[in-house]
Amino acid sequence: MSFVDIGANLLDGMYQGYYRGGNQPKHEQDLDIVLKRAWDNQLDKIIITAGTVEEIEQALAMSKRDDRLYCTAGVHPTRCSQEFGMTDDSWKESLDKLKRAIEQGIQQHKVVALGELGLDYARLEFCDAETQKKGLIAQLQLARDNCYHLPLFLHNRDSGNDLLQILKEYYFVEQNGGVARGGVVHSFDDSLEMAHKFMELGMYIGINGCSLKTQENLNVVRDIPLDKIMLETDCPWCDIRPTHAGWGHVQTKFDVKTEKKYERGCCVKGRNEPCHIVQVAEVVAGVKGISVEEVARVSRKNA
Repeated sequence: MSFVDIGANLLDGMYQGYYRGGNQPKHEQDLDIVLKRAWDNQLDKIIITAGTVEEIEQALAMSKRDDRLYCTAGVHPTRCSQEFGMTDDSWKESLDKLKRAIEQGIQQHKVVALGELGLDYARLEFCDAETQKKGLIAQLQLARDNCYHLPLFLHNRDSGNDLLQILKEYYFVEQNGGVARGGVVHSFDDSLEMAHKFMELGMYIGINGCSLKTQENLNVVRDIPLDKIMLETDCPWCDIRPTHAGWGHVQTKFDVKTEKKYERGCCVKGRNEPCHIVQVAEVVAGVKGISVEEVARVSRKNA
């Protein structure tokens, strides 16, 4: 049994010991320990999520250290204003930088998806909806114009219908005798109806702890076909907690300490890690009434 974590924010400061915006580390950097724990717990591939050009460069540098590490390349919807600026010239310059970063990653065989891109209407204080749409469309057009043929790593927060419409209009149309490649709607917590609409476009559904919080979430996951599911942690976020509906299906537990009482060899309470993907698999298996091994096998094949 082995796993692929299709979405891990390994660039986050928590893996350097920084928590909640603090400027003093709570403990030593321990990404090397986190990765060893992942490999020791049956992961054999992790995709690092990038959301800015700078993060793409950092993710590429990180992924070069291990053949089992890969990354995405794109601009997160909430960061479109900061990345693309306010003028036509700044948009052109930023898209040129993004293009170079994507193509560098493709040449190095490390960039495996375009993203994280999409729409986020739950956090408009970081970037307004129109700028998000413009940024998404620009990235989709960049991918089509340059024939990247990369799957999409999509972000969807309270924006499903608009996201679907943009994908249909600007991406999933005839292209060079075929259609653009699909992708995954990551960290899915929307309705079953919306899941089916994305699946009709050839998309997969990414499941993590944020997909498993409520009984309604569990009912949606139960009814999504296993051959359309990919597993992720979205670490250090989206851990499965005892207050979540999915917790009752979790079988594998890890020793934990708070960041203030950090201990090498233990996970940090409230900080998700790639190793926790087994818990996601256990919840999916539990709600579907199948084995964890079957979930691991099919989801790995999907990835």
